[in-house]
Amino acid sequence: MKARVVSTIAGALIVVTLDVWGAPGQGPAPTAPAPATPQLVPEQLDQLLAPIALYPDPLIAQILMAATYPLEVVEADRWLQDSQNASLKGDELTAALDQQTWDPSVKSLVPFPQILRMMDANLDWTERLGDAFLADQAAVMDSVQRLRWRAEGAGTLRSTPQQVVTTEGQVITIEPANPEIVYVPVYDPTAVYGVWPYPAFPPFYFPGFFNGVIIGAFGFGWWGFGIVAPLWGWHHWDWHRHRIDIDRDRFTALNRQHPPVGSAWEHDPSHRHSVPYRNPGVRDRFAGSLGAPEARRALRGYPTGAPAQVRPTPTPVPAPAVERAQAPQVVRPPPSPRFPPTFESFGRGADVRAEAERGHASRMSVPATQPRGMGSRPAPSGGGRGHR
Repeated sequence: MKARVVSTIAGALIVVTLDVWGAPGQGPAPTAPAPATPQLVPEQLDQLLAPIALYPDPLIAQILMAATYPLEVVEADRWLQDSQNASLKGDELTAALDQQTWDPSVKSLVPFPQILRMMDANLDWTERLGDAFLADQAAVMDSVQRLRWRAEGAGTLRSTPQQVVTTEGQVITIEPANPEIVYVPVYDPTAVYGVWPYPAFPPFYFPGFFNGVIIGAFGFGWWGFGIVAPLWGWHHWDWHRHRIDIDRDRFTALNRQHPPVGSAWEHDPSHRHSVPYRNPGVRDRFAGSLGAPEARRALRGYPTGAPAQVRPTPTPVPAPAVERAQAPQVVRPPPSPRFPPTFESFGRGADVRAEAERGHASRMSVPATQPRGMGSRPAPSGGGRGHR
């Protein structure tokens, strides 16, 4: 199962690896480097954070950390598509995740399958979110607080039987009201924040992942998830110092006995799996993690441990779908002039994913939902409890 998943993901990621490193045996492609991604302005950050800024603090922290590892997010969502894995609960789920090499933040999202599916089906948004968090963690946290104050001013953010909203100075915190259940708010960003102040940057919106939830009087519906103790509460926000503090012992247990660098969360490039960093400052910080030729060959789906061989010149003979997905002449759509992609590896992720998966008849097809105004396809419904 895992081998098929990695093969599928490698096919989907071939666009970026070919662009950055070239075909096997040919060395780096002789093209000019892609333009640097500019720092996001507050309007863009608010647009990006709008769908999740009103989630409980622990959950939004897990989403932000996991978004910096997009390949592992994809793999975790594929893992959950196996009905045997999806049926695991409690200690059985924890034991199964102990065998996975994903970052603790990714493992901690597995009990929230709709969230993982949302991130996988909207990979362009997920990558932008992770890139923004790595580029300026303080600016992202300020955006979350700015959006919460906007919702509070609109009269939609308040304590309920599902959540406890607390204001301390300039900081608004949101915590689950029930120690055994996490209720995720289901809302339309265009409604709960009042009049959106940035017409040029409408908020991202991903409807359809929590089907059956009834929206109440204040613009919210609720979807409940049972807490899996080892995967919850191993970190907490330090809003004033703009960081996420972690419990070292619990993090180490989730990370296959590999301890964290310090007491505050830091990005681990070993979980990035050669997905490139496009922000120049981020790339400079983690440049040493992307130079392993064996890792690049494994990501492209080629065997490691042997020298790369030069491939023969391609011919027009029809090839299987996966090989077509790996062809260097793949054409990507131009970036949006208003909000350019930070990573082009998943810029057309749904198309590349569908193309690659045609070569794997045993794999399930994966629908994708786009933000409002960008077109959408129906998203699958999943387990959980919907509440008014």
